Amino acid sequence: MLLPWALLLSLLAQHAVFASPPTKRFYDSHHYYVLEHDPSTGVSLTDVARVLGVQVVEQAGELVNHWLVRVEKPESDLSPRGEIFDRVLDTYNRLRSDKRRSNAVASSVRYLARQTLRQRAKRAPPPIGPPPEWTSQAVADRLGIQDPLFTQQWHLVNDEQPEHCMNATGVWEMGLTGKGIISSLVDDGLDYTSEDLKDNFDADDSYDFNDHEPLPTPKLSDDHHGTRCAGQVAAGKNNACGVGLAYDSKVAGVRILSGPISDVDEAASLNYGFQNVSIYSCSWGPPDNGKSMEGPGYLIKKAVVNGISNGRAGKGSIYVFASGNGAAHGDQCNFDGYTNSIYSVTVSAVDHKGLHPYYSEPCAANMIVAYSSGSGKSITTTDKGQNACASTHGGTSAAAPNAVGVFALALEARPDLTWRDIQHLCVLNARRINEDDPDWEATALPDRSYSYKYGFGVLDAYRYIQAAIDWQLVKPQVWFHTKTIQLEGGVMPEFEEYSGGQFIGEGGVSSTMSITQEMVTENNLEKLEHINVKVWIQHGKRGDVEVELMSPTGIKSILAGKRTGDNANTGYPGWTFMSVKHWGENPVGDWTIKVSDQSSATHNGSFLGWNMVFWGSAIDPSKATLYEVPHDDADTVLPPPDAPHPSPTMSAATSTKQYAKPTAHLPGDHGDAPGENTNVTFPGQEDTTVPSASPSPTSSSTPTADEGWFSDMSNLLKSQAWFFGAVGAVAIFGIAAGIYFWRRRILPLRNYSTLPEGDVLPMSSVRSGRLNGGGRTKELYDAFGEVSEDDDDDADEQTRLRVGYPDEPRGRPSQYRDDPEVGAPSRAGGAASPDEGSPSDGSWEHAS
Repeated sequence: MLLPWALLLSLLAQHAVFASPPTKRFYDSHHYYVLEHDPSTGVSLTDVARVLGVQVVEQAGELVNHWLVRVEKPESDLSPRGEIFDRVLDTYNRLRSDKRRSNAVASSVRYLARQTLRQRAKRAPPPIGPPPEWTSQAVADRLGIQDPLFTQQWHLVNDEQPEHCMNATGVWEMGLTGKGIISSLVDDGLDYTSEDLKDNFDADDSYDFNDHEPLPTPKLSDDHHGTRCAGQVAAGKNNACGVGLAYDSKVAGVRILSGPISDVDEAASLNYGFQNVSIYSCSWGPPDNGKSMEGPGYLIKKAVVNGISNGRAGKGSIYVFASGNGAAHGDQCNFDGYTNSIYSVTVSAVDHKGLHPYYSEPCAANMIVAYSSGSGKSITTTDKGQNACASTHGGTSAAAPNAVGVFALALEARPDLTWRDIQHLCVLNARRINEDDPDWEATALPDRSYSYKYGFGVLDAYRYIQAAIDWQLVKPQVWFHTKTIQLEGGVMPEFEEYSGGQFIGEGGVSSTMSITQEMVTENNLEKLEHINVKVWIQHGKRGDVEVELMSPTGIKSILAGKRTGDNANTGYPGWTFMSVKHWGENPVGDWTIKVSDQSSATHNGSFLGWNMVFWGSAIDPSKATLYEVPHDDADTVLPPPDAPHPSPTMSAATSTKQYAKPTAHLPGDHGDAPGENTNVTFPGQEDTTVPSASPSPTSSSTPTADEGWFSDMSNLLKSQAWFFGAVGAVAIFGIAAGIYFWRRRILPLRNYSTLPEGDVLPMSSVRSGRLNGGGRTKELYDAFGEVSEDDDDDADEQTRLRVGYPDEPRGRPSQYRDDPEVGAPSRAGGAASPDEGSPSDGSWEHAS
């Protein structure tokens, strides 16, 4: 039996409706309703929709005779009496309540309801707690820990977020508790009368360099930080407060932060007891204010190298430094000469949720993170007083002692580990957290990523010690120093006396040096570890400068990001950056540095020169030698002297420094403010395109004469802000030019020709009295200056711009030289910041 054509078409149409995807909803502009229609009443759906004043959208899912309808939202849903009014439902209710006659439309509608949006709650799985045997109370019962605050020490056992803790309980159950290891807290003293610390206090290796007394007694009211940090490391298993990560280890106290201290005393403090002491815990450095760029002086550098070379019977002292708490001010730990030292294990912080606290400083020198305050919790530890405890301890200066405790456990398991073995184990075994954080980037090491915020990851005690037990000791350290590249005659014969260099124009300045396999082999380098990059940059506002380094394999290290609060006009007078991001990379190939700034008209500068030092393991251990520290002056002048080491008769100036107290720069909300795991440290860091290589190791790439400095203007026009800014600049330039020529009244109009429509005028073609020139374009120093053509043959290679104003006397205009003569004004503008200190000004402060 064949179906009638009309019925067949109807069924096909219904099937098409059922099969089609749902129509997009517009709840912002329409009210939606579901209407159940009874076709058996003889009233069509079309008639029902007409009477109710609605539009039929589609069938309501798979419900037969149920229809989604809609109506545009009125300007107001209020009735004249101020009540909520729905016209569709009001019409339907009036039809249903009409008792005078039978209403066919009302009887054909079985159900009508307006649709409202509701947010359904996800029934996410509950947080996975630790197995019953690994809760803090179970651990305490199993190990006989009776310390009353142990269950509050979440950094040891985190009952709420079990994956986020130092994970040392398994190490304790292996029998490792730090026995025989001494850590020195270089801080503001240590309360050796504390019930938590008195049995683990090492008096022989303690000293007060502030008052020059044998015992590091905390005398000032705020001398409590060293005691708190010591408790994190070695608080004993007893009935007071909590326990330390290495609760059977010893702690010494070296007091330097409670008053002025000289370079010689600071140097002595970093070597004090260095044959007995294994680890030095240091939570201090330059101010965390986003303005300072300071490092240790000559004597202090020598003391650190002495500890590395001779401490622990040649295995090397282990220096642990907190990265700093100035991230909220834009501060970065590569502006701190202690945290960016190759000899330091630099430690940043994560909170009890594994998030990055807003205070923790990022940089390419960060090696690891450890747990500290944030997202509502702080560190519970020992405090100053016979039986006093603290529950508000935090900052990166609390993260560093947590790392010290783990290293003490590792040294008990493997006393033969050198200072470099400790660092290698950090790089290779730190645990990556927040997998989806965009700050993670690939490195040359298999399965190892790097983050400026987290370093190579969080320090996990159990994972670290397990790796240390089977670790094969690394070969001795070697290094090689590249030749220094000088850009356009850049020199700095005396401190901050800049001359020459390449102007940092639009798009920045790039320079490339080539490292050959012969250089690597000749210098006995087998595996790469740290990289130092020394730069000489003159600039009117240092905080505008950004520095990045690209390796031959395309791995980028951002060495300096912009710091809005750094207004110093002293530039980078031979400042040394450090990166651990290239660990394990093959150094052979082209390394490209790029220096750029914020293109400010009032603050500009020049890139004078740079060099690199590659540090790593030896091919032939028998050929390795110990490093010697060059004299400060020999280390910073440009070009550096040929002699690698200073004369024995040379001496260094010393200074007396007043250190800030340990908590001077720790934000008050460090324990409460929520952390994050979604931000990149440096905007644009995901762009890892290798800059164009220069043709030779000593050359720098700049825009060509055909490109000009504004070759990327088409990209800038994509931004409305840039577009209208450009229009405004053109308008101002035009008005100024009109006034200029009106005042001069001497240049005949016949000397000028009109460009065909659409033609582009490159900056390189601007010459005095003509539109085409073959000279190479330099910087546009003065937008209102007159372009003049030098009659000398030597001037054909560059355009010279007039510095004077239009109303100056006629004649040969003055010239601006790339290499200013003696007494000429500096290109870099701006005044020195009153807060700015030089590397020897002594304005050191604590990193927490």
